Amino acid sequence: MEFFCYHRDRPGSLPLREELNEAHLSYMDGFAKGMIARGPTFTDGGGTLTGSVHVLDLPDTATARAFAFDEPNYQAGAYRDVLLRRWENLLGRTMWDFPGGRTAGDGFLVIGLGAGRPVDLAPPADRDGLVAYGPLLADDGTTWLGTAVLLRAEDADAARAVLTVEDYAAVEVHEWRFGGRPPEDEDAG
Repeated sequence: MEFFCYHRDRPGSLPLREELNEAHLSYMDGFAKGMIARGPTFTDGGGTLTGSVHVLDLPDTATARAFAFDEPNYQAGAYRDVLLRRWENLLGRTMWDFPGGRTAGDGFLVIGLGAGRPVDLAPPADRDGLVAYGPLLADDGTTWLGTAVLLRAEDADAARAVLTVEDYAAVEVHEWRFGGRPPEDEDAG
């Protein structure tokens, strides 16, 4: 089962996040086999850390809840809240399979919160910038609650345009960076 997990930062939690960075990375290392995509999110302009997104394959809902709520930053109070939903990987790949690589272009997380009838059930025809794309689902795995997308785009407006915005109750756009331990020749991020 695939899950979308977005931990939203509590304002002023950056020092705590920095202190717990190695504990967070070590915790995530235990889930590396099932990781589809991950990384930190930021305010417009990348000035302030706003959260951490993880899309992963786990055995069941109980394991997903344990993943979300046992995470070291969550346990220490660095996160304000957690959005945890079943998800479906419509691209069938991980972010490490993304042809654009870790550093090609600006990354964004787009979350469309459903307003009724399901929309955007298939990725757009132009998939060049799409890193991960799929519906947010209820625990039953079938009831549509929205859509989550990780992508490379020119700017936040272009990222937002990947969804049919007017058909959602709300659409959030966050700057996003590929996460995880960087390769040996990259700076930590």
